[in-house]
Amino acid sequence: MLSVIIPVFNEGSNIPVLRDRLVENLELIGHPFEVIIVNDGSTDETERLLGAVSRDDPRFKVVNFRRNFGQTAAMMAGIDYSRGEIIIPMDGDLQNDPSDIKLLLDKLDAGFDVVSGWRKSRQDHRIRRILLSGMANRLISFVSGVRLHDYGCSLKAYRREVLKDVKLYGEMHRFIPIYASWQGARVTEVPVKHHPRTRGQSNYGLERILKVLLDLVVVKFLARNANNPIYVFGGFGLFNIGIAFAAGIAALYLKFFVSISFISTPLPLLTVMAFITGVMSILMGLLAEIIMRTYYEAQGKPVYLVKNTVNLGEHD
Repeated sequence: MLSVIIPVFNEGSNIPVLRDRLVENLELIGHPFEVIIVNDGSTDETERLLGAVSRDDPRFKVVNFRRNFGQTAAMMAGIDYSRGEIIIPMDGDLQNDPSDIKLLLDKLDAGFDVVSGWRKSRQDHRIRRILLSGMANRLISFVSGVRLHDYGCSLKAYRREVLKDVKLYGEMHRFIPIYASWQGARVTEVPVKHHPRTRGQSNYGLERILKVLLDLVVVKFLARNANNPIYVFGGFGLFNIGIAFAAGIAALYLKFFVSISFISTPLPLLTVMAFITGVMSILMGLLAEIIMRTYYEAQGKPVYLVKNTVNLGEHD
């Protein structure tokens, strides 16, 4: 079964057309499918229209959030409620083309585990979206070692086993190919169509670029030091203690060999501040080690609150 996951926020004007295009293209593919639409706290008529769609076609299933939690939380909810062996996330603004789902499935049939869409001819603002996104994609590829042209394209295909035990926070849904690759999955990309937005309003802003870059730091940290945070905090702490030691030696040298008083140089203050910072960093590293051992993926709490569901059996 295919599970198509679509997070939406105030996309009421797109819902009827989106439903028609999905049904048309998914039925041509010939596989059983379900469409899980996660309403991320929309304030327009999205919830009402999704209710009508799900009543007319039980293959369309709806998860309504109590408030807006963001695209990553909505994506995580869709994965949690899905039942398909193949999971295909996409946007609900009609800029992704459902006809490209067949291209992704063909790549999966060729032996890949993750297929990422590449909006090669992107229909967005050239400076604000395309240029900045291109720079971010190059940086992500360099840092992660997973070379993709378009991490921001929501249209992807995953084998379910690739997403096992994946927990998403912040803006990290775009980094799933990185997690999968680090676990040995075969990752590729395929050019897909990208249409200009004709209805509704984009919910993306420039601040998302900054959030993505910060999340990239987290991803890199988790990949290398999630199980040994003391190496990061402790290393920084030892570096600061080294600075404190060097500054202290320099202050003593100036005092006894050059006759420069302690109060005439900032070195004593630097010694104290660097030493305190070093000790605190090491203590934070120890605390992080305790937290990691106690709580690391143990609570299993979702990053969203569901108001209700439609056509999801016992979850309704």
